[in-house]
Amino acid sequence: ASLSAKSVGRAGTLRLRGGQNDHQMDDREIARTAVFSKKNRLSMTLSDFMRERCLSNPKDEATKELECIMNGVQAACRLIADMVGKAGIQDMTGLAGTGENVQGEEQKKLDILSNDVFKDKLAKTGCMAFLGSEEEDEAIHITGKHGGDYVAVFDPLDGSSNIDAAISVGTIFGIYKANGAKTFPLVKGEAQVAAGYCMYSTSSIMMVTFGEGVHGFTLDSSLGEFVLTHPNVKMPKRGKIYSTNQGNLPQWPSGIKTYFEKLTTGEGESKTKYSLRYIGSMVGDMHRTLLYGGIFLYPADDKNKNGKLRLLYEANPMAMLAENAGGKASTGKERVMELMPTKLHDRCPIYIGSAEDVDECVKYVNA
Repeated sequence: ASLSAKSVGRAGTLRLRGGQNDHQMDDREIARTAVFSKKNRLSMTLSDFMRERCLSNPKDEATKELECIMNGVQAACRLIADMVGKAGIQDMTGLAGTGENVQGEEQKKLDILSNDVFKDKLAKTGCMAFLGSEEEDEAIHITGKHGGDYVAVFDPLDGSSNIDAAISVGTIFGIYKANGAKTFPLVKGEAQVAAGYCMYSTSSIMMVTFGEGVHGFTLDSSLGEFVLTHPNVKMPKRGKIYSTNQGNLPQWPSGIKTYFEKLTTGEGESKTKYSLRYIGSMVGDMHRTLLYGGIFLYPADDKNKNGKLRLLYEANPMAMLAENAGGKASTGKERVMELMPTKLHDRCPIYIGSAEDVDECVKYVNA
């Protein structure tokens, strides 16, 4: 009989039961049963986690395909983490000299290298039909023996303008089904089957969701594996930190200006004076928000009428993570994941974080 992890007794031992007592587990239960002591927690790798999902759903082909895709994501993130760590001593900092990408941004050397790595590792999974990257003008169609039926959208190195200063950067990705599409399918974020990011900082941490909770895995470089360190992440209902580029405040709508005036003086709904923390890398700022609560926002303004951040490969994956951790993500008018994209590089405003903080902020957006 196949084995399924069961709940843990006071002694901290893992009990396995088979035969008629087997049952399917969702991601939350898989994570719970993996965490009984520091030693055991660090022995649960992302590969183990994905394998357990397959064993718990042996007839579900989609679960097996996601395992394969995540193997590719892991491999890419390990390589990018290594490149980021060695950038300063291997001449991988600075501009690439290739000019601007489709976003009108100067490409860094690591932008191009990270993009190549992510494309290569995902293509080799044999599961992908299309790859949509921030660094590519158009989506890439994968055919032949490596062709599959999934779409991956990604920002291979978010916050790369910080790389020369050795400040945290990261990779953001979202996965959804192509459903046999012959051209790049544009879908709402709620169609995603997986989303996550990998932050490269003092440690490399991957936060991932498959629609049933959020779990964090930290790269153990001695093992070459991501190990479970943040099971069942839950965002506080309200935080005490706001994260935004406040230098843009003069261009923001009057309602948002009023919101910040109340937030910074302790006159908001919580009667708490909030503190500003802003890295300038969405991955870094969202990682803190996911763990500590609060709000991250990048409103539309006079310069960016449709917002600044990209819907498909920045806003949607982060929105899926936030909602699965108990938070919210809004454009100010609707859930981020309900917004229908019209092209690969669509932008949108975003207000994301603790549920009560987002609800309060949106009231001022629409004031």
